[in-house]
Amino acid sequence: MCDPMGSWEARLLSEHSPGEDRSTGQRGALLARIRFVLVETSLSGNIGATARAMKNMGLSRMALVRPKLGDRFADADAVARASGADDLLAAATLHDDLADALAGCRLVVGSSARARSLEWPELDAMGCGARLVAEAAHGDVALVLGRESTGLSNDELALCHYLVRIPTNPDFSSLNIAAAAQVFAYEIRRNLRAGAGAPAGVDDRPDLASAEEMEGFHAHLMRTLIAIGYADADQCSTLSRRLRRLFHRARPDRTELNILRGVLAKMAPRRSRAD
Repeated sequence: MCDPMGSWEARLLSEHSPGEDRSTGQRGALLARIRFVLVETSLSGNIGATARAMKNMGLSRMALVRPKLGDRFADADAVARASGADDLLAAATLHDDLADALAGCRLVVGSSARARSLEWPELDAMGCGARLVAEAAHGDVALVLGRESTGLSNDELALCHYLVRIPTNPDFSSLNIAAAAQVFAYEIRRNLRAGAGAPAGVDDRPDLASAEEMEGFHAHLMRTLIAIGYADADQCSTLSRRLRRLFHRARPDRTELNILRGVLAKMAPRRSRAD
């Protein structure tokens, strides 16, 4: 007979690593700042299974963007697949768009199985876990998981600082969303328990612009470029994604972002008195 409390997941959570330098409270605080965001999930069972994968590793924050069943996502299949992680389903937040689900996040990593024509900074699963943990010390971070069939759109990936891919068998590369979530959740937990130092390139500034602040800036930037005749409103999607990638690499803080928006305000053509 299988004892749930004797499972390998429970044992992993209860182990104490000899070299661990973070208290239980500190670990819990960091994990509470990491949210998993699921975009347009078709099967409620996958939401439940992802909740279970998250809870196995001590994660608790789930955000759902337009799940197929809407606010009825926590149905019998979801509850059955959650297998005791019902509290994560009950606490999950619903959002109309990805930008709203990412509100308050200083770092966003998007998961995708397919390569993109426009290169994006990439992490592997181990690097993703390390970076999420390191940046969670300074604020909220997010991992975004796309649709079961098509993953994330290019516009959705444009909201992310990094792309992460799990190197699967090229002859059978399809990976269930909950299985992918388990891989990422494990890497987060493993890195946290190891007490490893921050990976190279982690920005530890506490005042980095948040996801919604960056969205406001990008909207302001594109309006200005269209207004001054640099961009065509109907043909600027690639330009917009490239500019997003540029500023995601730069990761401005709030003061720097305010300077940039001030410049944009001065650039915009003034309305004539007749207007």
